Amino acid sequence: MNKNTLYIFSGLPGSGKTTLAKRLAGELNAAFVRIDTVEQGLKDTCGMDSIEAQGYLLSHRVCKDNLLCGNNVIADSVNPIKLSRDEWEQVASSVNCPYVNIEIFCSDKDEHRHRLESRENGIEKLKNPTWEQVINREYEKWETPVLRIDTSGKSIEDCVEELLISCKKLTLL
Repeated sequence: MNKNTLYIFSGLPGSGKTTLAKRLAGELNAAFVRIDTVEQGLKDTCGMDSIEAQGYLLSHRVCKDNLLCGNNVIADSVNPIKLSRDEWEQVASSVNCPYVNIEIFCSDKDEHRHRLESRENGIEKLKNPTWEQVINREYEKWETPVLRIDTSGKSIEDCVEELLISCKKLTLL
């Protein structure tokens, strides 16, 4: 029997991150936690205008609970800086579970922009960022090992297959 794992998805909006995270969650029958959903929920139910770390902190707790129940967990967030990446890894380490860092990116800037500007995010009241906000967003280069999937010019199915093969190698699914 395989040990439950935290799959930490990172990447800029419009890169294909949420699409692939949802597909992996379905393949693994895993819990799926999306920061955008949590943050918009905090805004809607708590009247919060500005969300800083609250969405991540709440999501960490939900993911930890699921890992403790023996579930695989897919965490979907931009995860742009070392601090947030370290915090996700700490969630897994705190319950003695392995984790896989997965960065989704689209190397074709025109394709990335088109995806961003034409996508439906699936969350009521959530406004998509503009292209300018995405390209000007702080996003630190990875200093630790990360599974990188370039979605440029590939079908969703091809990306999912690449993701599954890579995850199987890393976690022995």
